[in-house]
Amino acid sequence: MKRNNVWVASLTVPVMIAMLLLLAGSPSVRANDQSSLAATVKIDNFVFGPQTLTVPVGTTVTWTNSDDIPHTSVSTDGVFKSKVLDTDEKFSYTFTKAGTYPYYCTIHPKMTGKVVVQ
Repeated sequence: MKRNNVWVASLTVPVMIAMLLLLAGSPSVRANDQSSLAATVKIDNFVFGPQTLTVPVGTTVTWTNSDDIPHTSVSTDGVFKSKVLDTDEKFSYTFTKAGTYPYYCTIHPKMTGKVVVQ
């Protein structure tokens, strides 16, 4: 019986440390450390969500097709262009310049979205 208590005790400390780290939150990103900036757009039910996404320069945006139907994510001004994304496939693009980047699905042109980079 003592051996089981030692085993449980040996697991308790690492689990408590992990919980404390999670509760403390992640460190903030410094202004000059843009390599870790990320944002996501979910494609579902023929909608890009969020429809307008505002991010800082240097952010990598990842589109994920959660729909049962193929979709694309294509910039109206030719800045980025995904391949046809099947269910659960992803496309990422890193925005290196400030500006507004409207995009749409070439298969379903009424599906539109916009990334605002500041």
